[in-house]
Amino acid sequence: MTGNSSIGMTRRGILGAFAATVVTAAPTYSNAAGFLRGGGDIRRIKMYSGRTGERIDMIYWIEGNYIKDAVKEVNYFMRDWRTDDTYKMDLRTVDIMAAAHNLLDADQPYMLLSGYRSPKTNAMLRSRSGGVAKNSLHMRGQAADLRVSGRSVQQVAKAAAVCRGGGVGRYSGSNFVHMDCGTVRTWGR
Repeated sequence: MTGNSSIGMTRRGILGAFAATVVTAAPTYSNAAGFLRGGGDIRRIKMYSGRTGERIDMIYWIEGNYIKDAVKEVNYFMRDWRTDDTYKMDLRTVDIMAAAHNLLDADQPYMLLSGYRSPKTNAMLRSRSGGVAKNSLHMRGQAADLRVSGRSVQQVAKAAAVCRGGGVGRYSGSNFVHMDCGTVRTWGR
């Protein structure tokens, strides 16, 4: 009997276990929902704002727990930059964003175009564009408009849609994707 077989492990068994771990840990479209249900031990969000020049790159969730100070920073970062109003973002949306970014395997951070919107900002944007909803989920802290350098609107939207965590809108003409934690649906081209 060899040393390995006495403990029930063989080289093939160890390699098989390693391969299973790698496959399970690898972000793919097929396991996106598992990531949202807690399949990942760490959740990280990377964003920058072209409007304010601010950047964040942080772990906001570890082993089933949101990190309070990190969540506060995410809320501040995703504020309405026009009015400087902050809002408690629905973390389901942040989770969808993190999972989609992970699936994209992108080194570049998201560019945040719009996170929380105050009613005043939403009304102003609505007066300028027919594409802004009167009761936008942005006003409830449940939506974000994003783009990723080096990834198409189609790629970002597909990654977000596979998460099946909420709404995904493609705005190819404006080069951004809307993600929210509302009803699962898709729109745009």
